[in-house]
Amino acid sequence: MSKRLMADIGLVFVTIGWGASFILSKNSLATLAPYNFLAIRFLLAFIIAVLFFWKRMLKINKTTLKYGFLMGLLLFVTYAFQTVGLVYTTPSKSAFINGMSVVLVPIFISITMKILPDKKVVFSVILSFAGLGLLTLNQGFSDINIGDIYTFFCAVLFAVYIILIGKINVNIESISMAVFQLGIVGILSLITSFFIENPGLPEGRASWINILILSVICTAGAYIIINLARKYTTATHTALIYVAEPVFAAFFAYFLYGEVLSKKGILGAILILIGMLLAEINFKKIWKKNRNILKIPKF
Repeated sequence: MSKRLMADIGLVFVTIGWGASFILSKNSLATLAPYNFLAIRFLLAFIIAVLFFWKRMLKINKTTLKYGFLMGLLLFVTYAFQTVGLVYTTPSKSAFINGMSVVLVPIFISITMKILPDKKVVFSVILSFAGLGLLTLNQGFSDINIGDIYTFFCAVLFAVYIILIGKINVNIESISMAVFQLGIVGILSLITSFFIENPGLPEGRASWINILILSVICTAGAYIIINLARKYTTATHTALIYVAEPVFAAFFAYFLYGEVLSKKGILGAILILIGMLLAEINFKKIWKKNRNILKIPKF
């Protein structure tokens, strides 16, 4: 198995976790203010990650600290826009706008690198984006509000985050930087919470279970995998995999709450999964292999 395929599989597991995190976050936000919730989630994830990787953290250098702080700051601002946006917009519109990073990533790469994306990638992006619209949008965009604009900024920043992580991690110890990022997001969230909220701790066993799952699997584990995987897979592939988050969210909603997708939603989910698969399949390699087996002449 190639490193790129292993990286993509790792990102699929991250996306599955983030699909489940929608329900877990929704439950947690019923009793916790947004930044209070983010502070607990990320600080707990940071502490758990440090306990596992303390030897690496002791060896962390100034370059890793510098980039870890900058990427942590970018990640915090991304979550801030998403959190504030959700106050004013609907979850379905938020999911769709956040998914626009799948389109923004290849656009940003084309502009900065001055190269056109591969045709197969363009087709995969269009297919996935269309599927995302069918899956998440129920009422369209007739009433665009400030929350939609905040959420769009979140999508822009997350696209930038995906691209930068791949460039930075080439010469940086990935795990140490990922762990340090979690601490930065947690501290900034805590400071913000003290200024605009009345922070507290989760109440009840169920709330703590939600937070622990979010911290261990959906935050610490997820961002460590992301930082490692971006060394071996492209930014566009990463964005295409992330766009499946609403698909897995719908999957967990069905099994946990009995929520059933509409026919339009099912079609959207299928288009997203097809778009992901098309991005992974090397058609030229398959054609070349089959041509050699069947002895098909070149034209």
